[in-house]
Amino acid sequence: MSATKAPHVVMLTSPGIGHVLPMAELARRLAEDHGFTTTIITYSSGISSPRNASVLASLPACVTTAALPAVPLDDLPADARIETRMLTVVTRVLPHLRALLAELVSAHDVVAFLADMFCAQALPLAAEQGVPPYIAFLSGLATLAFMLRLPELDSATTCAYRDLPEPVRLPGCVPLRGDDLLDTVKDRSNPAYALLVEMTRHLVLADGFVVNTFDGMEHDTITAFQELSDEGVYPPVYPVGPFLRACSEDAAKVHGCLRWLDDQPDGSVLYVCFGSGGALSVEQTAELAAGLEACGQRFLWVVNFPSDKDSSASYFGAASHGGGDDDPLRFLSEGFSERTKGVGLCVPMWAPQVEVLHHRSVGGFLSHCGWNSTLEAMDAGVPMVAWPLFAEQRMNAVLLEKAGLALRPASPRGEVVSREEVAAVARELMVGEKGKAARKKATDMRMAAAEALALEGPSRRALAAIVNKWKQGAHGGTANGATAI
Repeated sequence: MSATKAPHVVMLTSPGIGHVLPMAELARRLAEDHGFTTTIITYSSGISSPRNASVLASLPACVTTAALPAVPLDDLPADARIETRMLTVVTRVLPHLRALLAELVSAHDVVAFLADMFCAQALPLAAEQGVPPYIAFLSGLATLAFMLRLPELDSATTCAYRDLPEPVRLPGCVPLRGDDLLDTVKDRSNPAYALLVEMTRHLVLADGFVVNTFDGMEHDTITAFQELSDEGVYPPVYPVGPFLRACSEDAAKVHGCLRWLDDQPDGSVLYVCFGSGGALSVEQTAELAAGLEACGQRFLWVVNFPSDKDSSASYFGAASHGGGDDDPLRFLSEGFSERTKGVGLCVPMWAPQVEVLHHRSVGGFLSHCGWNSTLEAMDAGVPMVAWPLFAEQRMNAVLLEKAGLALRPASPRGEVVSREEVAAVARELMVGEKGKAARKKATDMRMAAAEALALEGPSRRALAAIVNKWKQGAHGGTANGATAI
């Protein structure tokens, strides 16, 4: 490594704000805490969220971006799953990525290549350039455990995963029923399944996994992975999370929902949000609205456009829904906003979630259980109602429920959650005994998250260990003490 150049890391994202945001925060941490420079590689194939640009623009000047050229996707069916679209882009753009990596290696002292978990097929390209390849795994360690097990499950079973006779047991994880596994594996006949299995076969090519989790959240799984790594079963795991955006002091000046929260009593508001990509059906949207109206609790609801076809319909940004009015609030029943005025507030599509969850008046979070949202809730000490929709969210919901951090609606799987059940679970979380217990657990988890990121906390130590390994590798030496935890 040249004495005149800072160590450089190349990061390859996958599309969608849920993947770009934590990768950006990792780049920020490497820059501010360790003096690294970074290139974040993004995609230009029409499937990235427009919010990505603002996230990337907020990074330090030593973090630069490079966009891969668009590749054709018009041969994919209109109803292709998210995973099919993402994984197809990843494979089709590999020749362009190879050329870009060569340019970056010639221009910088590149000490590591971090590929998003959906970009595992890119790992060999880094190895070609003599750059150590790693996976930046931006979901929980339990999801990584399942992905590493998936090729074996695919070979050993032929039935639908929901029909597995026994729960799937993963290292250090609670047993998972087949119906609670990654949403992509529910239909073996869908092209997304075969693409996912092929992608997971590449994960073990990584020199290690940099994971967006922390000891308090997944202690048993981290311990189990450490043992497996020591035995040579898997590459080492570096739990360096949570990767979270800091609260903005200026947010309240811009977003009216925060000013509305200022007028509410402490801990009284249920925040309702299904993430940047989640969509409820038209019927479920109506039942949720009726339940919130009937529950007697204050609420702040981020309303997405409904979709009767795809629970992830908003993942790559909302499309026009016709009618000359791109406002999802028009799907609420007539008079809903007026009837709930003063008690509830509905905002379209987006709210400053980090600031909302840390607001003193927010006492609960009805969530789709995306991993970013889960970590943000735990960092704020806010208990949850777990309402998973797609991807690994059912796995996250099981983890949260078993840990006592979330309640679940008592509704048959796959059916519409009734307004009565919405009202019941909202009341229980906000004012019931189960909610009180979950709030205590969430407060403990907030303290664990803070401890993880403290100066000598386990997540800081894990990041320092891998940074030391990269620096020593660049000098041709070994990293004393650079071990995963």
